[in-house]
Amino acid sequence: MAEQFPDRQWGSRTNVLSRAANKFAATKPGSWFIRKITPLDRALLERTDAKYTVLGPIGAPVILLTSIGRKSGEPRTQPLLYVHDGDTLYVIGSNFGQAKHPAWTANLLANPRATVAIAGERIPVEATLVAAEDKDAVFARFVEITGAYDTYRSRTTRDLRIFALHRA
Repeated sequence: MAEQFPDRQWGSRTNVLSRAANKFAATKPGSWFIRKITPLDRALLERTDAKYTVLGPIGAPVILLTSIGRKSGEPRTQPLLYVHDGDTLYVIGSNFGQAKHPAWTANLLANPRATVAIAGERIPVEATLVAAEDKDAVFARFVEITGAYDTYRSRTTRDLRIFALHRA
């Protein structure tokens, strides 16, 4: 059996603040706001090896994913919501429903080896695209975290890339 990923989530996804934040995140101004606070969140996550996140009080599970830039060859780090499934972490390239895939997804397609910071640990991982027949079930788990994912999917015609991350 593969080693389980640590799971550290603080806050609650069911409190009043969380419910309001999830509704706000589904709006265009909410998506804009989250994109604008991403650098602050990245800095906090990097300083704490993903023990703490700006979104923590609302129960948002966030990791730092560091992939290698497909063009630059340099490390690229992105905070992402994730679904925890024991020895697998799932991440989704929603890009807030924008027309283009986020760059980190193309980086993983070019080089599936990456690192995640989660619960104070940095762990080497290998990414694989989730098979088409499994995507709906995994996507539903993202919607459980925040219904904003339904909105993001409805904003774009592209097929959202979902990756499974396993320890390398």
